Amino acid sequence: MNRAYFLFLSRLNDFLQRDQREQIIPVDFRGRQSIKHLAESLGVPHPEIGQVQVNGQAGTLGTITEDGDRVEVHPVPNGCRVEPRFVLDNHLGRLAAYLRMLGFDCLYQNDYQDAGLAEITQKQERILLSRDRRLLMRKAITHGYCLRSLDSVEQLSEVIARFDLSKRIIPFHRCLRCNHPLKPVEKEAVLDRLEPLTKLYFDEFQICPACKQIYWKGSHYERMQGLIKQIARNQSD
Repeated sequence: MNRAYFLFLSRLNDFLQRDQREQIIPVDFRGRQSIKHLAESLGVPHPEIGQVQVNGQAGTLGTITEDGDRVEVHPVPNGCRVEPRFVLDNHLGRLAAYLRMLGFDCLYQNDYQDAGLAEITQKQERILLSRDRRLLMRKAITHGYCLRSLDSVEQLSEVIARFDLSKRIIPFHRCLRCNHPLKPVEKEAVLDRLEPLTKLYFDEFQICPACKQIYWKGSHYERMQGLIKQIARNQSD
């Protein structure tokens, strides 16, 4: 039996049992085991892992662990090198709507299966958002984030902080239903679809070219603005 010693830093401790957090964890293993395998055996999904050091030297998730190794595991740094594009598992419908409201490309269906989510993540190079650690541990998934909170507003704050999205927010230009970018539309073109009070009080409209949903700056717009201000305050705290 071999033994290695793991130390997980910062937010990676969220995944550990309480008596393992912020301390060196002895891990017993047999045969050839990678750092990825042993880290995930402790509950830490590999998309959450950034820099790895083995005995003070740079390593990778694929490094084969040797008897006596001391492994230091860092979280992925906050930020996103490319334009963020997400796919969300089928428990995160409200979060998907919030992210779309802020202008982010988010795929979501309430009947996604794990295999399908992994395939979309891999083929479309999207970031998977989920609370399912086992799903995030699938080999095909390279970019993902495990949400800590059950509250959708707190989840939104988590995602904005983790991927440093504050300066990328462009609200109210993506369809909340189907994710397609919106386009301005003349009032006369949609007049027959408007309620009497909407016709009377509003003159600026947008339409989704895909699903034909119409948007205007009604009471929902004001509520969304309030949410955006709340998220901004959360990020500045």
